[in-house]
This record gives sequence, structure tokens and C-alpha cells, in this order.
Amino acid sequence: MSSAATPVTREAQSADGQSRPIEIGVDFGGTKIEAAALDADGNFLARVRAANPGTYDASIRTVRDLIASAESQAGKRGTIGIGTPGSISPRTGVMRNANSTYLNGRRFHEDLSAALGREIRLANDANCLALSEAVDGAAAGSRVTFAIILGTGCGGGFVVDGQLVEGANGIGGEWGHMPLPWPTREEFDATKCWCGLRGCLETWVSGSGLQRDYAQSGGSATDAQSIVRAAREGDERARVAFEHYIGRLGRAMAVIVNVLDPDTFVLGGGMSNVAELYERLPDAVRPYVFSDAWAAKIAPARWGDSSGVRGAARLWR
Repeated sequence: MSSAATPVTREAQSADGQSRPIEIGVDFGGTKIEAAALDADGNFLARVRAANPGTYDASIRTVRDLIASAESQAGKRGTIGIGTPGSISPRTGVMRNANSTYLNGRRFHEDLSAALGREIRLANDANCLALSEAVDGAAAGSRVTFAIILGTGCGGGFVVDGQLVEGANGIGGEWGHMPLPWPTREEFDATKCWCGLRGCLETWVSGSGLQRDYAQSGGSATDAQSIVRAAREGDERARVAFEHYIGRLGRAMAVIVNVLDPDTFVLGGGMSNVAELYERLPDAVRPYVFSDAWAAKIAPARWGDSSGVRGAARLWR
């Protein structure tokens, strides 16, 4: 385990000398797990991370040890929020829909709380992104924020008037597993998603979806960023694949506009670093919006890769 921050050895204090509460957030990623301690103003007091061990019991121990290390560096205990792939079923209380599949069917919330000996709060990682950016990030001051993760897969989460909306069944914002809207004839032959259905947005507008489209045209690239670079350099196959990607993402976002009409879309994940998206997406969304006029802010996450852990820490607010 290695720390990404200089150890902090004293408690955060307010101007009157009183000890101030801290918030612990955990970002449970597929390859790494990070814990961070934030003070009341959102400043990092500690950040520690470790590789995800890839098994259930070992992951519980890793999270426990990271939290202990973060609190030791911060000099006090805090509230604990966990951002994870998937979500807890309100019917059974077990994890579902996590791409870290060893979590599915397990009572992760209960088992982790028992290991820590404390109450915790847990939310989907895209929801944590949305909450982080709505509190003090790219969507601060927005009434309705929709956050999108565009990485190996894709996900979504939304916040209204500062409150995370998870829905009656805990699946609010599960944008990645609705079908691609307004499909063209070429898009009818949809790829099967890992969830078992065909044509989910995750298979179209993730970085993996861009790679698949490029490969089907005869191109070869190791990752989505390489395809974007090739498009900029004049590779016609890459240019066409990227045009497809922007059009599909625009159509998908238009559905969210027609349902929620967000003030702000915040993008996270690897594809959020592609500057052309912010220039091109408004014109890709607008034709599919059921209105004579539409405008909204589309911005990268202010806190970048830190948004997940920051949003998890804010789950107690």
C-alpha cells in the first residue's frame, strides 16, 4: 500500500479552535481501491490506495486497512462513504450489476460495515461522480446535474437540488443499460452486452465501443485514445468511427434531456479527456431534443479521477 499524500498528523480545526468533522471516502475501482480523508472544506487530509485483490474477502480487508491508514494520517475518525460498481438491491440487500462480478450476490454493505465495526453509506460510482461535481465541481450551482462515466464501460448518475437521486429501486441513472436511441439500419445488428441484453449504450458509447466500431472497419488500435489521435492525424477509418461515436453519444444524451433536462452534463472516465466532445456534442444533441431551443453546460469533471472518492465522502451530507 502506498500513500498519494503527505501524512497529516493533526486534526483539522475551525477558526475558533474547535475540532471539525472529517469525511472518509472510498473509491472501489476494478484495478485499484482508494481511500481519502477530506476536511469540512473539501481539502484532502490523506489519500491512500492499493491494488484491488480481485477476491471478496481480500477486498473487504483491503478497504478496512485503507480506511484505517487514511484516518491515522488525518488524526481522527470520520464518517465513511463507499463508491462501488453496481448497486445494492432494495429487495434482497445484496450487490447486483457490478462489473467486479465477485461482489454480485454478496452482502457487501453489511459485511464491510461489520468488518469496520461502524455504519457506512454506499452508492454507485457514477452517483458519487455526480454528487462530487454538484457539491463543488463543474456542476456547482446547477439545479439538475447528470454525470456520465465514459470509460471501459459507461454509467450515469444524477443530482437534483443537491440531493443524489437513486430512485425507488436503487437504479436511478443507470443510463448505460438502455438501448441506443434512434438507431440507423447499420446499428440494428447490436452487440451483446455483458448484462445479457443486446444494444446497451455501454456497447456503443464507452471507450470499448469506439474500439469495436473502429475494428469492424478494419482499423487496429490498442485503446480509444489512439483512435482519437489517429482521427486527428487524418486516418479516415478513425475519423468515421469517431464521427459515429459523437453522433451516438449525442443521441443518448438527448434522451436524458427529454426526461430530466439537466442544467449541466459532467463527463468523467477516459473519454472525458477528448476536447472535441465539448465542441461537437451540443450540435449532436440538439436535433433530438423535443424543444424549439436547447442549451446546457457540458463539461469535464473538475476533480477528474478524484471525483469518485470525493463523492463517496459526501454521502453523509
